[in-house]
Amino acid sequence: MIDFASQTVLVTGASSGIGREFAHALARRGSSLVLVARRVDRLRELADSLSARHSVRVVPLAADLARPDTPARLHAELAAQGVRVTSLVNAAGFGTWGPFLEEDLERVEEEIAVDVTAPVRLARTFLPDLVRAGHGFLVNVASMAAYTPTPRMAVYGATKAFVLSFTEALWAELRDTGLTVFALSPGATATEFNAVVGTDDATAGARMRTPEDVVATAVAHLERRNPGPSVIDGRSNRVASLVARHATRRQVVTIMHRITDPARRR
Repeated sequence: MIDFASQTVLVTGASSGIGREFAHALARRGSSLVLVARRVDRLRELADSLSARHSVRVVPLAADLARPDTPARLHAELAAQGVRVTSLVNAAGFGTWGPFLEEDLERVEEEIAVDVTAPVRLARTFLPDLVRAGHGFLVNVASMAAYTPTPRMAVYGATKAFVLSFTEALWAELRDTGLTVFALSPGATATEFNAVVGTDDATAGARMRTPEDVVATAVAHLERRNPGPSVIDGRSNRVASLVARHATRRQVVTIMHRITDPARRR
């Protein structure tokens, strides 16, 4: 069981969406926070609000997670301030949408850097501190896209499949350390995801869950006596993942190709 009041949690993607809701939920439970995102004004506003409302220490740090040196710089900056992180929530990420043949290569490379390279580098940089503390958690936000190939979001789906596999492997490696590790997989969620992607076709008209729903699922998983290596938010999403497991790979990718076809929605 997690003692939230004893935690100092680094949350990436904290300026909006699921990352922002993690910050709210953890502050309510008494955790100190390090909030990381690119939008410094939003971060400072959120930090001031959480600190005043919940009497917790909140450190806002503006950073571009697409840069490979960011995790090491964050670690050094926090060490200089005397802040030792005991838990990590990798919630930053974004997607691109459209046929891969038409994708902008630089944007795709940035997507891989933020969605894959940054969580790996952050985990490797901060894990020694987390393991040393021995009572915290590492949560990597994956996606329902991790469970199926996703035509028109080929790179995004692949990055989230990586996050899921990577995190579940860490769960097994770190089981005896006292650290709770798992991947959180939301489906379509009412965040700025579609606005960043540039189209509502990215969620294919699916019924939206809220960031509050998603984080409540994560917190409930954290509070379990023996949490598993991954958790899916929402009953319909859990059912969909079970269906995908019992279909052939050809069937799954064919179905996903139809679901993500904009003409189907029109």
